Amino acid sequence: MLNQAHGPLLNLSNAVANKEYIVRLQLVIHQLHGAGSKHVESVPVLETFRGQTVWDGVVEVFDLLNHLKAKQCYAWSCRDGLEDEFTAVLEIPPVVSPETAVRASIVADSKKRKR
Repeated sequence: MLNQAHGPLLNLSNAVANKEYIVRLQLVIHQLHGAGSKHVESVPVLETFRGQTVWDGVVEVFDLLNHLKAKQCYAWSCRDGLEDEFTAVLEIPPVVSPETAVRASIVADSKKRKR
C-alpha cells in the first residue's frame, strides 16, 4: 500500500514548502513533543520495499528549541481518507535522518494495524 505524503509546495523542483504548511507542522511538533522549532530544509524521500514504492513524499526537517532528548524533528503529512494525518518523529537513534524517520513511522503504523 503506497503512502503518498504531501504538502502544498511552492516550488516542486527544489521542494520548498509554503509557510502555512510549515506553521501547521510546527504546531504539531509543539503539541506532540512540547518544543518549539525552526524549519531547516525540505527533503524528498522515496521508500521502497521489495521493489515496490511504499512511501513517496517530502519530509520537513526542523531544529528543536529546548527539547531535552532531541535536537531535530522530521515532520510531514499524509492524506488518510478525507483528512490530513500529521507525523512528527524525533531524531533519536535509530532515527538519524529523514529516511530513517519515514521507516520508523512505517514500522509503527504497521504494528498499530496488527493490533
